[in-house]
Amino acid sequence: MAAQHRVAPGPDALGDGPLPKHVQLREILRELAANELLPGSPVPSERELACRYGVSRLTVREAVGQLVADGVLVRVRGKGTFTNRPRIDSALHLASFTEDMRRRGMRPETELLGSAEQVPPADTAEALGLPPDRPAYWLFRLRKADGEPMAVERGWYHPDRVPGLLDRPLTESLYTLLDRGYGVRLEQGTQTVLAEGADPETARLLGVRPGSPVLVFRRISTAQGRPVEDMTSWYRGDLYQVTMQLDRTGVPAGPAHPGGNR
Repeated sequence: MAAQHRVAPGPDALGDGPLPKHVQLREILRELAANELLPGSPVPSERELACRYGVSRLTVREAVGQLVADGVLVRVRGKGTFTNRPRIDSALHLASFTEDMRRRGMRPETELLGSAEQVPPADTAEALGLPPDRPAYWLFRLRKADGEPMAVERGWYHPDRVPGLLDRPLTESLYTLLDRGYGVRLEQGTQTVLAEGADPETARLLGVRPGSPVLVFRRISTAQGRPVEDMTSWYRGDLYQVTMQLDRTGVPAGPAHPGGNR
């Protein structure tokens, strides 16, 4: 029977010890991602890691899987595994995507995917104060930061507040266009935030797997007390987070309601 030849373990091979090898490897990769690799950089393949550290690919897969679950690494279908990008933090203020990204030193980009003048859903018509059969302007846009897909937006706009909107350039800051082109400065908004899994179309546009977590923002904005915009945005959950200032001022006394806030 022919002898089996094995590759001798290299100088980085992991030894037996109190910690399992997948835990040792996980911490090595965590340190690599934090201190040596730039955000968005590829990490070595399973085969490379297995050879370098003298472990099985199953061990590599377990270590990498834990870091993906922790948000340190991210898998991209057909491309490999990468260090995660730091999340963009939002404090829930009324500002355009373009303004927000520029303030962070990032390059905003907008792709217009669709636009139409059509009758909106009933809840949007109510939010905008329109009769049930009155058309409104609809925009469908993809927002990017430094070339990375960040959000999908579907928005409705009151036709009397912004007449002829669809004939305007719609790939720049819409809030700047409303202000300079119509004298409409959005001043207040009511925003609802929820989390859901990305549907196939949203996932394709954002470059993530279907079912990946996305943050959904629905915002109804007003100018001089009149509704102008009903916008829903789907943001990548791996690149975006929300910070809120909380206090107990004005909290009414009374028993807590089961099931959280509604």
